[in-house]
Amino acid sequence: MLSNRVVAQHLAKTFSGPAIAPHRAAWALLKHADFRRVWFAGGLFGTIRWLEMLSVGVYTFDRTGSPLLVSAMMVARMLPMILFGSVFGAYAERFERRRLLLTGLSLMVVLSIVMAGLGQWIEYPLWLLAIAMFASGTFFATDFPVRRTILAEIAGVNRIGNAMAIDSATNNATRMVGPALGGIVYQSLGLKGAYALAAIVLSVCLLLVLTVRFRSKPSLQLSTSVFANIVEGFRYIKGQPRLVGALVITMIVNFWGFPFATMVPVIGRDELSLSASLVGLLAAGEGAGAFAGALLAAGLARARYYMRMYVAGSFLFVAAVLVFSFTETFGLAWAVIFVGGFGVAGFATMQTTIIYTAAAPEYRARAMGALAVSIGAGPIGVFHVGLMAEWLGASNAIGVMAVEGLIALAVATFYWKELRKMS
Repeated sequence: MLSNRVVAQHLAKTFSGPAIAPHRAAWALLKHADFRRVWFAGGLFGTIRWLEMLSVGVYTFDRTGSPLLVSAMMVARMLPMILFGSVFGAYAERFERRRLLLTGLSLMVVLSIVMAGLGQWIEYPLWLLAIAMFASGTFFATDFPVRRTILAEIAGVNRIGNAMAIDSATNNATRMVGPALGGIVYQSLGLKGAYALAAIVLSVCLLLVLTVRFRSKPSLQLSTSVFANIVEGFRYIKGQPRLVGALVITMIVNFWGFPFATMVPVIGRDELSLSASLVGLLAAGEGAGAFAGALLAAGLARARYYMRMYVAGSFLFVAAVLVFSFTETFGLAWAVIFVGGFGVAGFATMQTTIIYTAAAPEYRARAMGALAVSIGAGPIGVFHVGLMAEWLGASNAIGVMAVEGLIALAVATFYWKELRKMS
């Protein structure tokens, strides 16, 4: 097994002055049929993910008028990340990853068909929506150790930054398209229409992945204990300060940054008096900015910029959330979260890239699983902002949350010197 020093030297050599210009490498990846299919399937699923979250959020607030219950739905959606992220990371190194992705997509198609069918006969009880959101979140918890790891393997280490920038740009586009489409579909067809559309789109995802020829090679033996694999992975990560610092930043942003999105339906409906379609358009503002920022990153992604983009993007995003809490008009609110989206682009593009490249090859899927667990801090943050919203109001709650997040980012950057390095 190569030492960490040898691996680091190899990566440094690989990333210093690549033979292919970044923008050319990015577009060359899209010419690879397997990369293109896995990437496009992820984009379609991401759109449905955000469509579902917006639709369920508006539906829950319309029925109950409770920001806390809206937050509870988002907690159910995000909880599987922290519960199962490390488990899926270990399994992704024991089984062929394409097969795992196909299994998850098949179950999601069935779930969407069932929910769309039930909507024809009943008004969705909140407990049923919570179960459906938890099931969807369970599939999304596989995204980092399974789908994104497949993309990274197809791209190869020397093009990982470009591959993750492309995928991040697409994911951010789904943050724009998904909520906007969700608002329109919900206003026109209701929640059952949203689930019917999900069933159709997810079926297309399934067909795309079925045509992928790439097969990953499991790196762990089935005879070894999954629990032992997980423990070994966390012991390895603990000894890598760059990995630990990056994971801490991910936890902070997911605890104190992204939960603001769960309050957008509340602020849109209650404070700005917007229709469902305009609430969706407001929620799409962050995705629009993130999409534009990620497109820029796709052409500029080089190793010496990775950590700077990651940390600076985190600060910019959380600062934008703070400013958003003071806005009182639709136009200004949209503009602020659009700017914050550029921060999301730097953060989201680089978090996967840094984790993948900083980990030794035999630990990569487990490191990606640990990333999913770190993202799992989100449900706690969502519950935190939901409780504050019941007490202080939605806008005041996200303002307090953002101040806490900026302080946490400053402390983490000071403590982990790896986060202050120029590359």
